[in-house]
Amino acid sequence: MRIQRNPDKAKQAKKQAPEAPARRRLGVAERERQILDGAIQFFSVHGFGGQLRDLAKSIGVTHALLYHYFPTKQALVDRVYLEVFEGRWREEWNAQLDNPDTPVEDKLTAFYLEYVTTTLSREFVRILVFSGLTDHTITDRFFSMLRTRLFPRLIRETRRFRGLVSRAKPSEREIELLMGLHGGFFYITMRRWIYAQDVYSEIVHEGYDEHLVRDRVCAYLNASRDLFADINRNPLKRRARR
Repeated sequence: MRIQRNPDKAKQAKKQAPEAPARRRLGVAERERQILDGAIQFFSVHGFGGQLRDLAKSIGVTHALLYHYFPTKQALVDRVYLEVFEGRWREEWNAQLDNPDTPVEDKLTAFYLEYVTTTLSREFVRILVFSGLTDHTITDRFFSMLRTRLFPRLIRETRRFRGLVSRAKPSEREIELLMGLHGGFFYITMRRWIYAQDVYSEIVHEGYDEHLVRDRVCAYLNASRDLFADINRNPLKRRARR
């Protein structure tokens, strides 16, 4: 039989013991936000082959609760796409690129400096690469957006830089030259978030240096000289394309 030698002291200790704080129940929007943020981190680490049970466990919710907010895995992937990719596109970039008063070199430099800094985060880069290695669901939608919102503007500005006004469909050479510019900026972030290599500009400037961006833009615009040389040498042909 156990004998309590100092019952008063035991009662006092029990009274002084801190009570565990009551867990606040999250609202619908907060819970959805929690799941979405957790999914973005989970997919950026494990790709899209990861199981939703593991995702739910990493977030700290039940599998049933996860399905209550996102009935299918594709529904969750679609929401991640809207959040990480389309959600980071800024409408003011359209006006910035459409401004005829800004020199083309300055315009492209300002755009890509902000685009790389704002958009190409760790989650963005890794999720895009994982998608490209699996079902292409996100990569196809993302490049479709670029072909609609961005690439026509950049082709138009490149032509304007070379003194050509044309609404003709971009040639294969124009597209490939442009992809060299756009893909070059993406490769900078791949070096950091995929290959785990230091990027000199970030080490020195704690971000992407304007000179690094401008150098690439100038190289692209200089390379466009040969592409448009034959048109610029033939005024009749240039006038016909207008």
